[in-house]
Amino acid sequence: MIPMMKSGTRLTPLALLERLVAFDTESAKSNLSLIAFVEAYLAGWGVPFVRVPNRAGDKAALFATIGPMRDGGVVLSGHTDVVSPAGQDWSGDPFRLRVADGRVIGRGAVDMKGFCALCLALVPEMLAAELRTPIHILLSYDEETTCLGVVDVIARLGADLPRPGAVIVGEPTGLDVADAHKSVATYVTTVHGHEAHSAKPALGANAIMAAAELVAELNRIADQMIARGDPSGRFDPPYTTVHVGVIGGGTVRNILPKTCAFEWEFRGLPDLDLDEIPRRMAAHAETVTRERLNRFGPYGSIETVQDASVPGLAPEPGSPAERLALRVAGRNRTISVPYATEAGRFQRAGLPTVVCGPGSIDQAHQPDEYITLAAFEAGEIFLRGLIRECAAGWSPA
Repeated sequence: MIPMMKSGTRLTPLALLERLVAFDTESAKSNLSLIAFVEAYLAGWGVPFVRVPNRAGDKAALFATIGPMRDGGVVLSGHTDVVSPAGQDWSGDPFRLRVADGRVIGRGAVDMKGFCALCLALVPEMLAAELRTPIHILLSYDEETTCLGVVDVIARLGADLPRPGAVIVGEPTGLDVADAHKSVATYVTTVHGHEAHSAKPALGANAIMAAAELVAELNRIADQMIARGDPSGRFDPPYTTVHVGVIGGGTVRNILPKTCAFEWEFRGLPDLDLDEIPRRMAAHAETVTRERLNRFGPYGSIETVQDASVPGLAPEPGSPAERLALRVAGRNRTISVPYATEAGRFQRAGLPTVVCGPGSIDQAHQPDEYITLAAFEAGEIFLRGLIRECAAGWSPA
């Protein structure tokens, strides 16, 4: 049991990170204990907040406001869930923070409880600055799986919650300002055939052979995406990628397999129509069903289920979020990042959004995940610069 702090107790960023890392908030588990801890911390400082639970009630996002309760503020967004350390070779307890050789080690240290801890640790400074422009702290869930943990909060912005003028998603970018990343969509396709002796193929439908035609179509689509390329020249690799990661089916060699399922994904450039690839796959599945599975009778069918769909982040040159983050970070240009974030969901809602946070994504999801002390301190300096901007009355106009 982690003891709660006294009302208004000031904690260092490192002390807060230690508290946050100690909560096992793997995406498959509840984050409510962490949220309750943060609520108690904010309440101690008199900071108003709103808990936004998921439908099941076992997880929640948190939206807190420091400064005037009005539109036009800045959201600092971080997720509370982490990937599982299961099967990884950690040198210590993943949920017990430790400092060694200039590194702060623990699950979520860089992705992204470090950013969350910095935001919370600087709440007393935000209060003392008497902000003219509000700063909102948004803690979400399920970023590592679906990026849906911010959706219910976003729906309330401009309704019963203030609508911000800029959003900064604090994923690790080394404090470079990212204004673009690819989308991610994942699917499971299941081919249903009909079992028969392999010597009598006309008495059934071979699910694996039909699935092979679908995988071949994904290969063709992948090649076409490579040829289409990336006109912006900003992404690595410079095209939309298509990938099959898991496939399985059948029982023994001499029986036509009844089922075959495969898991696939695409990571699209920001301008890709998210319906294009699944639409093409659906059309090809109709052809395979008619010409392959049901060649000898009504034996088979194909179904595809989407696991997740995360929109990309498209560049918005000169947006309020970009101008603000570049100035505070001391950068003169933006970058793109190869991983997906919640930023695209904010942008889809019409909110100017960038990704900018301390540390390197190279250390995320790794055994002995870490953020360097230097990077952690740089994140603190960045947030203090943002506080000064909001104290001076930053405006998105």
